[in-house]
Amino acid sequence: MSHPRSPVDAAQAYLTSFAPAVDAYLATLFPEGAPMPARLREAMNYSLLAGGKRLRPVLCLATARTFGVAEDVVMPAAAAIELVHCYSLIHDDLPCMDDDDLRRGRPTNHKVFGEATALLAGDALLTYAFEQLAQPLPVPPDRQMAMVRTLAHAAGCYGMVGGQMADLEAERRDGTPEDLAYIHTHKTAKLIQAAVLIGSWFADVAESVRDALARFGLHAGWAFQIMDDWLDVAGDAAEMGKARGSDERLQKLTYPRLFGLAETRRQAEAHLAEAVGALAAAGIDSPLLVGLAQRMVERQR
Repeated sequence: MSHPRSPVDAAQAYLTSFAPAVDAYLATLFPEGAPMPARLREAMNYSLLAGGKRLRPVLCLATARTFGVAEDVVMPAAAAIELVHCYSLIHDDLPCMDDDDLRRGRPTNHKVFGEATALLAGDALLTYAFEQLAQPLPVPPDRQMAMVRTLAHAAGCYGMVGGQMADLEAERRDGTPEDLAYIHTHKTAKLIQAAVLIGSWFADVAESVRDALARFGLHAGWAFQIMDDWLDVAGDAAEMGKARGSDERLQKLTYPRLFGLAETRRQAEAHLAEAVGALAAAGIDSPLLVGLAQRMVERQR
C-alpha cells in the first residue's frame, strides 16, 4: 500500500527536478562570445554557475505551480531573483564586507579574479536581473510592474542593502533583539519573500491570498537566516561549502550570540510554524511550499 509523500519529500523531489532546470537556464544567459569583455563574463559565470541550493528561484517556481502556472513560464523571473542573490554573495565576500575566502566549496570570486573584477561582476549580475525581469512575460503589464517593484524593494535600501548595512554597523557592538530582527528581516527574509510574491504575480489570486503568501515568505526567510546563524556555529564546513565561525570572527550580531544555540533552534522552529500557519489560515493547500519551508530549518548547509 503506497503512502502519500511528506511535504519534505515533495519539496526534495521538486528541487531535484527544477534546481537543475534553473541551472540550465542560467547557463544560457552569458554564453561564450557574448558582446562583453571575456574576463567579466568568466567572472559572472564563475559565481552564477557554481551550484548552490537555488532555493529562491525554486520558491518562485513552486509558488506559481501552487496556483497552476507552469515552470517554463516563470523561469525568466525566477532567474532574475537568483541573479540578485548571486550578486549579493560576490559583494558580501569582498574584503571590505565579510572578507571570505570560500564560497560554495571553492575560492570566492575576488580571490580568483581580483576585487575590481568581482565588484563589476556583481554589478553586472544585479543590473541584468532587471533586464531579465523586464522582458515580455505572459502576464498583464501591471502584474509585471509589480514583480519589478517587488524585487527592487527587496534588493535595495529598504531590503537587502539596508540589512547588510545594519549588519556591518552591528559588528563588534552590543545589540538588541530588535536590532537582530531588523537585520534578518531585511538582509535575507525580504528577498525570500520576494521570490514567493513574484511567483504569485503569475497567477490571478486574491489580495488576501497574496498577503498570506507574503507572511509565509517573510517568516520562512527569517527561519532560513536564523538557521544560517546556527550552522555557522554548529554546522559541518565540508557540507556547507564555506568556513565555519565567520560570524564569530567578525563579532556579528547573531541569534547564537544573543540567545545561545538551543534558543536559536527554537526560534527558527517558531518562525517555521508562523510560515506554515499563514498558509493554513488562508486555505492555501501547498505541501510543496510547506516542505520547502521545512527544509530551510532541517538543512545542513
